[in-house]
Amino acid sequence: MAEEQELLTFGGHLEVFRQILFRILGVVGVLAIVVFCFKDATWQLLLAPSEWDFVTYRWIEGVIQSLWNPDFHFEEWHVDLIATDLSSQFMTHITTSCYLGLLGASPYILFELFRFASPALYENERKYSVQVVFIIYLLFIVGVLMSYYVLFPVSFRFLGTYSVAARVHSTITLDSYVTTFVSLPLVMGLVFQLPVIAFFLGKLGFITSEMLADYRKHALLVIMTVAAIITPPDLMTLILVAIPLYLLYEVSIRVVKWSAVK
Repeated sequence: MAEEQELLTFGGHLEVFRQILFRILGVVGVLAIVVFCFKDATWQLLLAPSEWDFVTYRWIEGVIQSLWNPDFHFEEWHVDLIATDLSSQFMTHITTSCYLGLLGASPYILFELFRFASPALYENERKYSVQVVFIIYLLFIVGVLMSYYVLFPVSFRFLGTYSVAARVHSTITLDSYVTTFVSLPLVMGLVFQLPVIAFFLGKLGFITSEMLADYRKHALLVIMTVAAIITPPDLMTLILVAIPLYLLYEVSIRVVKWSAVK
């Protein structure tokens, strides 16, 4: 297989890549249809972070009850979601199904792209690339899970229940909810790639561990700015994003230091 692909012309490589894209679209399409058909289970999963008894709050309650106050409980709260257009629920169902289908197909997408690029790599580079791809995907999933279980629920609870006056009540549109729900995990999955980016920049000689260590204070300022840009406008979410990003920066320092001796 490797020898065959090495002999392919540029047009042949484009044809192989076209076939890969069709297979990827097919898998994404099938998964999107499956997600669309299982509407109740899908939306129970999507709307769970907006509930007052979400698992994250139950876990926090359990920790506080076991460490400080056995009678501690979060106050019950509710935020209504509304649809303002006739077709908004149906179209949101379709677009969300496509997004979840793409997310579910992401391991297959990485596999296909790696299989396309691997013939151009040496044997040792191929093994090395497998590890890098696995780490990239793992960090992406960690970022998505952190958004689902921590950032989005806390942000929604704060912004959804915030009121300037007692007679002013919040009703969130379904489009607004889904847009934030989709964009925040994607952004967190991408920013969690910081150690991988630092690794490659270190290998190319653009940065060193000493340089990153010297610019810790500057990095913290940049991280706070980035966190303020990518998160909803509330202080709690900003802090919850900034803390793991700074920890990833510290990890990046050690990754660059480790890569320098390899």
